[in-house]
Amino acid sequence: MDAFLTLWQSTALPHFQLTQLIMILVGCTLLYLAIVKKFEPLLLIPIGFGAVLTNIPLAGFSEAGGLLYYVYYAGIDTGVFPLLIFMGVGAMTDFGALIANPRMLLLGAAAQFGIFATLFGAILLNAIPGFEFTLQDASAIAIIGGADGPTAIFLASKLAPDLLGAIAVAAYSYMALVPIIQPPIMKLLTNEEERKLPMAQLRNVSQREKILFPLAVLGLTLIFLPSATPLVGMFCFGNLLKECGVVERLSSTAQNELINIVTIFLGLAVGSQLSAEKFLTVETIGILVLGAVAFSIGTAAGVLMAKMMNKISKENINPLVGAAGVSAVPMAARVVNKVGLEANPHNFLLMHAMGPNVAGVLGSAVAAGILLALVG
Repeated sequence: MDAFLTLWQSTALPHFQLTQLIMILVGCTLLYLAIVKKFEPLLLIPIGFGAVLTNIPLAGFSEAGGLLYYVYYAGIDTGVFPLLIFMGVGAMTDFGALIANPRMLLLGAAAQFGIFATLFGAILLNAIPGFEFTLQDASAIAIIGGADGPTAIFLASKLAPDLLGAIAVAAYSYMALVPIIQPPIMKLLTNEEERKLPMAQLRNVSQREKILFPLAVLGLTLIFLPSATPLVGMFCFGNLLKECGVVERLSSTAQNELINIVTIFLGLAVGSQLSAEKFLTVETIGILVLGAVAFSIGTAAGVLMAKMMNKISKENINPLVGAAGVSAVPMAARVVNKVGLEANPHNFLLMHAMGPNVAGVLGSAVAAGILLALVG
């Protein structure tokens, strides 16, 4: 009998707590959304599986000495994984649309308004019993409005590591929900005639311009906002690998093997932070609500800025392209194109929307640098 009890106690079954079972269910829900609904599967599958692993009693995956403990320490705590992701994203990004129409930078900047509006919202939540967000916590939560997962993880790891799991899940969930969240906001703020507006064809951009652009962006960042150079610098480096045309192997590795490997470990490391004691709190509800608000405000601000630019510009600017100012690349640009085609079957806005879309990536990195400089 004693041998049986010893054997029973050595299994995970008698040690499960209700909160751990709930978190395993959360992990399975993320797997369902990724596999069945195709919501950001590249990240939600490893995050969901990491959540399952970290909530198994006695397994010790995320405890000192466990695999996920070391993966988190080496990649997230140090900030290395988000920076490597940014390098890979840079290597996959074409700045041609933005260089051809530099005014689109304003739309990428306007969409970051959601970040700073949500910063104050998170602070105001402290008036409700149960919420105790510090200024660092509020800053890390606000960055969700940029719809940029790696940036959200990078900033959360620096300012609010205890909230990293909830922030990462919120950021990637709302990125996955771009096709659902954005169209109603876009249609609410525009009329049929505005959505039908055609835009002039973009000019051709030379290779020299594409090579000089990341170097110029890095130079300006070094001068005006050095705290943003880790993210912007790696992004520009990856883009230079792609555009210089002489290191195809390195560019291909950054776009494929390297970013795929880092994505796997990044997701598992984030999932390791989805333990019951960290996730099942009232603050998590606040983070999910604020994330939705931040993303919605960012989308609306981009559309309204595009409407204003259209009124004062000599050339047509379809207000829909402002919604692509959030940095969910390229999904937000595709959503803009889809809504534009619904209004006018001959109006292809994809390339025009890519301008503010890649500007949004830079904008969210700059916003993270500002927050890091102010409250880090």
